[in-house]
Amino acid sequence: MSADNIGKFFGEYRHTVDDKGRLTIPSQWRPQLDSESNNFLALPSLTERSVVVYPPKMIEQLYERFSQISMGDQDGQRAIRRIMSMAHNFSCDKQGRINLNEKLIHHAGLQKSVVLLGEASKFKIFDETLYDELMSDDGAAEDLADIAKGFGF
Repeated sequence: MSADNIGKFFGEYRHTVDDKGRLTIPSQWRPQLDSESNNFLALPSLTERSVVVYPPKMIEQLYERFSQISMGDQDGQRAIRRIMSMAHNFSCDKQGRINLNEKLIHHAGLQKSVVLLGEASKFKIFDETLYDELMSDDGAAEDLADIAKGFGF
């Protein structure tokens, strides 16, 4: 990521996953290779077939939230176990690629063509066909306007 864009992810990018599970991150999202901010955490999305990728800034917040789940909270511990069994910690290589593990690829149903969608503080990776279907079913502009009003826009 450039110094101006640390932990900010916007836009939609279409890329391909190679045979080794490597995927190129858009240049404006890439960390500087010599910085400590070159570590990402990928987790399965809990709400849709995608992979959620968190930058270092967000990883600390996630660790804090996970540590607040009581050891006696069976549902919470089960959720952490399921999520973390697929988690993948990685950094970008010199070409700006990341390497996704097989569990995440399978969870999200990723094929060769994928979409990276910036969601401000994180980004998601979708199979391109699934993403296009989701976007066509996302509702009318009027619905979006009502939702945006609820967020104060």
